[in-house]
Amino acid sequence: MSLSLIIPNSPIFSPKKVPSIFCKSDGSSFSSSPRTNGSQQPPSSPLSLSLSSPKSSLPISSTPQSPSSPLKSPLSIRVPKKQLLFGTDVAPVKRKRPGRIEIPTSMAVQLGFAAETPRGEEEVQVEEEGYSVYCKRGRRGKMEDRYSAAVNLNGDPKQQAFFGVYDGHGNSKAAEFVAKNLDKKVMEEVSKTCEDAIDGAIRDAYLFTDMDFLKEDVGGGTCCVTAMIRKGDLFVSNAGDCRAVLSRNGVAEALTNDHHPSREDERDRIEALGGYVDCCHGVWRIQSSLAVSRAIGDKHLKQWVLAEPETKMLKIKPECEFLILASDGLWNKVTNQEAVDLVRPFCVGLDKPKPFSACKKLAELSSWRGSFDDISVMVVQLQHFLF
Repeated sequence: MSLSLIIPNSPIFSPKKVPSIFCKSDGSSFSSSPRTNGSQQPPSSPLSLSLSSPKSSLPISSTPQSPSSPLKSPLSIRVPKKQLLFGTDVAPVKRKRPGRIEIPTSMAVQLGFAAETPRGEEEVQVEEEGYSVYCKRGRRGKMEDRYSAAVNLNGDPKQQAFFGVYDGHGNSKAAEFVAKNLDKKVMEEVSKTCEDAIDGAIRDAYLFTDMDFLKEDVGGGTCCVTAMIRKGDLFVSNAGDCRAVLSRNGVAEALTNDHHPSREDERDRIEALGGYVDCCHGVWRIQSSLAVSRAIGDKHLKQWVLAEPETKMLKIKPECEFLILASDGLWNKVTNQEAVDLVRPFCVGLDKPKPFSACKKLAELSSWRGSFDDISVMVVQLQHFLF
């Protein structure tokens, strides 16, 4: 049973209504790391907001006034009996303060608001004889990608060179450590072996670097892709989802195979060691955590995450035009052949090649297609190292 009360000329129940809009943002797409905190697919629209209006604690019905009523009020207020307080005429009306409006960063950027820029290096630009590098910080936070390049080893640029791209996750410590140490460790191990066992020397260098980093007792890990040029031979190695793609007369040829838990051989290996692989938000992960099955670091998952690389060797021939080394920030949005097609006009058939411009164009294309991750691209002109 409800009781109808008439409140005359109350300012609280003024007929003037001011609409309220509550903006609620969905921040699930702004995770710090795509490998450890969910899918890296961007939201379909950064401006997708839900609108709602506040609910009143009292139902108000604007019924016309009864002609027999002595009071002249535009509103008739119905208050449930259970809301009446003992000894009072009507329950006190409490007005709820609207919630705080949250505007996502991407929306602020598009609308011209002053969005806070995360600290860290915005980009890296390197243009040297024989190779170029461009790294672009993603939209999630600090730059975690790193690279390394060592040429003119043994005083002859064609004799020996080493290049690498490292995609850190969790933080940048592992990528920094590997960028500073892996090339030296590879050269050290190669110098101790014969020409027929260089792939084994590279494997040992990866594993020793991993052991040395684990002694640092810090978190995080890094995926790696490296290329060593030695006396006209090209040795490409990877651990994780950084990738190396060769242009052979304009045809893209992947020299590495991404290490994802969804790979049947990787999943079988992990499950044989007592781990499990499952799909979280469309991404396959180890122990519902890491989206790559091989990397340097990742101490908390070391039982299942290998630092052992896969290595492929080939002769550098005249049809081998250039090599693209890049992090998954590029490959998640750009196909192998698309990358070769974009780079080739900048590097082949020109008196003055412009590989740096090609690196930058690739990063811009991936970013334009929605990549939120750090993007690192290195182009190595293989004709420069033709032995």
